[in-house]
Amino acid sequence: MLRTTEESQITITQLMLPSHSNFSGKIHGGYILGLMDQIAFACASKHSRNYCVTASVNKVDFLNPIEVGELVTLKASVNYTGKTSMVIGVRVESENIQTGEKKHCNSSYFTMVAKDENGKNVPVPGIILDTKNKVRRFARSIARQEQAKNRTTAFRTSEFKMELYLDSLKGQNAKIELIDTN
Repeated sequence: MLRTTEESQITITQLMLPSHSNFSGKIHGGYILGLMDQIAFACASKHSRNYCVTASVNKVDFLNPIEVGELVTLKASVNYTGKTSMVIGVRVESENIQTGEKKHCNSSYFTMVAKDENGKNVPVPGIILDTKNKVRRFARSIARQEQAKNRTTAFRTSEFKMELYLDSLKGQNAKIELIDTN
């Protein structure tokens, strides 16, 4: 079965309250991460028509602070579908209600896995790639998966070759003082 990405896209907007702020008066990043996880869950569950769990989150950069009193809009869309998993792209924007100024605050990619009532992985519908942008997002998800596999292999304790990385440590805020060579 195939579905369009539009069938499962979700957008939510929420007013940022003082109770959402951190000690510096900006909206707490953890609060935004929680909202991002919720919308990724909703999008993945809507697409798969199953309960979904978060398997991983790919890099979250906080690009701009969010102020108390701003509207925050989160948009989620299925970017990739595997056998039982989906990559959900989430974009966060804030809007100053008084000026109308909008800021891109962050984007991230949530890998969500569909589960049945017994907690077993279940197949998910594929997506129809009907625009160049959707093909780009799908291909980008595949590339990110490959990069993640390479990262985990190269830095496994049994595979790590320290001499390959010594040059990259030069000029860093660290000093190597090995006690043992393991």
